[in-house]
Order: sequence, then structure tokens, then C-alpha cells
Amino acid sequence: MVSRKMILILIFTFFYYTSSFASNPSYNVKSFGAKSDGNSDSTKAFLSAWSAACATTQPASIYVPPGQYLLRNAIFDGKMCKNKAITIRIDGTLVAPSDYNAIGKNGTWLKFQKVTGVSISGGTLDGQGTKLWACKNSGKSCPKGATSLAFYSSNNISIDSLSSLNSQMFHILIYNCHNANLNNLKISAPPNSPNTDGIHLQQSSGVTITNSRIGTGDDCVSIGPGTSNLWIENLSCGPGHGISIGSLGWDLEEAGVENVTVKTATLSGTENGVRVKTWARPSNGFVKHVLFQHIVIVNAQNPIIIDQHYCPDHNYCPTQGSGVKISDITYQDVHGTSATEVAVKFECSKSNPCTGITLDRVNLTYGDKAAMASCAYAGGTTYGDVAQVAYR
Repeated sequence: MVSRKMILILIFTFFYYTSSFASNPSYNVKSFGAKSDGNSDSTKAFLSAWSAACATTQPASIYVPPGQYLLRNAIFDGKMCKNKAITIRIDGTLVAPSDYNAIGKNGTWLKFQKVTGVSISGGTLDGQGTKLWACKNSGKSCPKGATSLAFYSSNNISIDSLSSLNSQMFHILIYNCHNANLNNLKISAPPNSPNTDGIHLQQSSGVTITNSRIGTGDDCVSIGPGTSNLWIENLSCGPGHGISIGSLGWDLEEAGVENVTVKTATLSGTENGVRVKTWARPSNGFVKHVLFQHIVIVNAQNPIIIDQHYCPDHNYCPTQGSGVKISDITYQDVHGTSATEVAVKFECSKSNPCTGITLDRVNLTYGDKAAMASCAYAGGTTYGDVAQVAYR
């Protein structure tokens, strides 16, 4: 026989969970008119679901069921958003228009700006960039292209278990943001796809990138001016141009890059391994306090490189010298193979030499012999087993 006390407990539990559910509304994009056929324009429906979630102060979710949803350029604006905890759960695929002109002239396909507490979980973004890359590679006049997913001036962001395919330009852009957690991402585009950086960061702090696989036609991760307190761990990169700090130093007055850790990463068949790249121009920018730790490199063209002479076509570089100050860069437990004889290249600025460069247990080979290193205007120390790198 059920006691009165037990009945009261059951009633309390029912009302507790019922009220909790009611206070956390969920908005299905199909309820706002979205079609999962991949052909009907669902942009308005997605923006309507966003507006509904923003109108409540309770944590809310936007749900995208299985299927394909065609979206044009969409801006999810947080300026008037009351909600500081919106989760977008995607079980389907968001598809860009097949005509690259439809979004290629607007810079960004899916743009979040001035949002706080937004989480994206699951799903796939298909930028359908193939035709635009063909246009660019043919030398014809083409639009610049659109970044697939961008966050601007936002805080407390989470992107988890998202796949991004064939972006026209960058796959993911984090600009002027604070506290962003990117985890378990799968980003892919062919090696011949121009400017398809996996993740680009700029003017942002407190970003973590973990447990992700990136292979594109450009940098797996590119780290731009004003980036600080960045943590990258357990990353698989390739094909692509590797992990790059820069290019930096285009502007005379430019924010620096500091406190960057890249830990437990594998780079396979990439053009570069871990790179720092600056324009050969006057600048007050800097790079400091960077750690590359537990890095495996497989057949990269330039496994370790600092290039302070970047100046494509030798234009816009009046002094041919970089003003960016590079200091306190540590390479610790970096091992693997180089596709070229010179595996370590430190080409620092003559007018502003690199300082505090540390090689700690760097073991790189070329074929069946030790790889070479080329160092110019770089000062630092070596520790542990670095016998496999012969200096010249």
C-alpha cells in the first residue's frame, strides 16, 4: 500500500520536472516552416526560431531534425536577445546554395554577432564550395567567397561535434570573442581548395580547440593578430598548410599574439608543420609565450618554420624587414619526418631578431638520415635529444 508520504513525493517530483521542462522551451525549425528537402529556402524559418528563442529569458533550444535544409546568408544577431543560454541542436545538414554567387559576395554564410552563451551541437554544414574553387583556380573573375560559420564580438561560445564540409572560404571564424570552446570538430575540404582555413582566430581570448580533425586546402588553424590564451589539444591536421601563427605585421599598429599552447597534435602530409609567419613590413606587433608540445609530423614540407620575410610577389614591403618581435617560443618533444632536407627553418628579422627560441627533444629525419636546420637571426637554447637535427 502506497503511503501518503510517498504520494506527496511523487506529486512533488512530477511538478518539479514538469515545471523544469516548461521553463526550458524548445523550438523546432520545422514548426516555423523549415523544409528538410534541401531545395526549399529555410532561411526565414531558422531566423524566426532564433527570434523566438531570444524572446525568452529562460534557457532555450533550437532543434534541427534530420534532413537537408537550404539556407542563404543568415545573421543571428544577439544585440536585442534577452536569452544568454541558447543551444542549437542539429541532427541534419545545413546546405548552402549551389550557385556560389548567392552567398559568395557577402563574406559570411552563417553569422552570429554579439551573442552570449550560444552552443551549437552536432550536425553538418555543407558550403558547396567546389564550383567557386574551380572558378578561382581557372584565373577567372570570381567572388571572394563566404566563411561558413562566424562568430563576431561574442562571449561564452560552444561548438561541439559539428562537421563542416567544402566551405567557400574559411570554415569557422572566431573574431573579437572571449571564452569559446570548440570540441570534436570534423572539418574537410580538398587540398586544391584555396583559402579554406579550418579555423581562423583573431582578436580573441580564452579559446580552446580540442579533439578535432581538420583537413583543408589552407591552414588547419590560423592564428591572427590579437589572439591570446589559446589552447589547442589533440588535433589531427592534414592535408593543408599546417598550424600557423600569422600572417602578422601587415599593419604598423597591430595587436600581438601571446600565451598559445599547441599540445598533442599530428600533422600528416602538410605543407608546413607548425609555423610563425610575419610580413616583411614595419610593425609593433609581437609573438611571445608559445609552446608546441608533443607534436608528431609526418612528411611535412616545412615541419618547423619561422618566416619573417613573407612578401608575396615582393609587393608592399618597403624595407624588406619585419618589425614583429618574436620571443619565447618552445618546441618540446617534436618528432617525425620531413619531406625536405631542411626540416627546421628560422628565418627571423635582421632588424628585430628572434629571442628565447627553445628546442627540447626535437627529433626530425629526412629519409634515412638526420634532417638539417637553417637559422638566421635567431637566438635560443637546445635541451635533451636534438641529435637528429644538424645545424648549418
